[in-house]
Amino acid sequence: MVSAYEAQPPAQPSAQVLVASNRGPVSYTLGTDGSLDAKRGGGGLVSGLSAIDDKLWVCAALGDGDREAVRRGVGEPGVRMLDIDADVHADAYNGIANSVLWFVHHMLYQTPLEPVFDAEFRRQWASYEAYNRAFAEALAEEAGQGAAVLVQDYHLALVPGMLRELRPDLRIGHFSHTPWAPVDYFRLLPDDIAEQLLHGILGADRAAFLTRRWADAFIGCCTQILGGTGRTRIGVHGLGADADFLRRRAHEADVDERMAALREQTGPGRRTIVRVDRTELSKNIVRGLFAYRALLDERPEWRERVVHVAFAYPSRQDLAVYRDYTAEVRRVADEINAVYGTEGWMPVVLHVKDDFARSLAAYRLADVALVNPIRDGMNLVAKEIPVVSDHGCALVLSREAGAYEELGSDAVVVNPYDVSATAAALHEALTMAEDERAARTERLAAAAVALPPQQWFLDQLDALRRD
Repeated sequence: MVSAYEAQPPAQPSAQVLVASNRGPVSYTLGTDGSLDAKRGGGGLVSGLSAIDDKLWVCAALGDGDREAVRRGVGEPGVRMLDIDADVHADAYNGIANSVLWFVHHMLYQTPLEPVFDAEFRRQWASYEAYNRAFAEALAEEAGQGAAVLVQDYHLALVPGMLRELRPDLRIGHFSHTPWAPVDYFRLLPDDIAEQLLHGILGADRAAFLTRRWADAFIGCCTQILGGTGRTRIGVHGLGADADFLRRRAHEADVDERMAALREQTGPGRRTIVRVDRTELSKNIVRGLFAYRALLDERPEWRERVVHVAFAYPSRQDLAVYRDYTAEVRRVADEINAVYGTEGWMPVVLHVKDDFARSLAAYRLADVALVNPIRDGMNLVAKEIPVVSDHGCALVLSREAGAYEELGSDAVVVNPYDVSATAAALHEALTMAEDERAARTERLAAAAVALPPQQWFLDQLDALRRD
């Protein structure tokens, strides 16, 4: 069988801490003149690894620029990018990870029509296996004796089991950044695939999750389908906001410029309901717009006094269902503006072009933050807004967000499917007394930064080495 990636075995395996993820800490863009431009990312894994020697990040080449960088031997120290066959990657990433596993764990299927597990699914599943095998083989080649390997997320659920067979000496951890489906929903998957996924993660010494709820769902699946979790330890690590970075970045000049532009769009003296999301099906943006429309219908006193600032940044636009969802977000926002808008008031300010500085500006301006996902592993927006808010912000939060476990006591909590109740929650948040809002924001911010990203990663590493 032809390998799914271009092997680059090291002369001598030496890395003592390895991270594996679909997306790495750097990406490359290929210019028209043949030049390669590197863009570096951040986050908890990046900051956590920065304090460690003898480390390696194994990731996939995601585009033409990344693949060209691999072929030219261009790279960052401490990063190994795998040139996985583009068709294999597309099948594994879009065909299985994002169109099956994401849908299962977020419970997104319209079950009268989907899923359909047929010959095409099996073909794509073979690519998912090959993709995971490429990572397992690369990690086995690179890891020093007894090294710690932290495998990330649903894209690489089979890697721990595959790696365990290749390198039984390693300490292997797997972290799920998504929710985990309850057993009845998980069993939508073909029986052999469900078992293979569970056995894959149980190849790890330690499987960790963002909340106790998701960990318990995984244990439930293992218990009812396999009879138990075996020797694998289960952990919970709730990712927090990076307060120092956010507060510093939120007061730079470009954010101040975006704040001025947003104030001009919303108009003087108006309250703001802010949401910042990717146009991901699970984020529930359309029902959020419906709830805002219901607020304007049922509480006409808010007309011309409030603006919904909605940032819906494109996500997975190579999948038709995501393109359709993005179009529906635009349609509903335009409809609200057409029905309720006046010459001096645009009820919905919708932005669909990703702009981090503008997001931070909206965080600072928000009177109310609307975070109403159908289901979310954590949701960092719910944690970031209270941290950078200028004057206190009431949080309307879905009980289906992982962040609910930590923030629910100081949020206005909603059932994400109940549009009428969400409209009532928006009214409650808008009318909250200033001193109560300030006190809640202070408590929300304290909870949000309890486990900052670097500590979140290092705690997992320590637990893996200790267990």
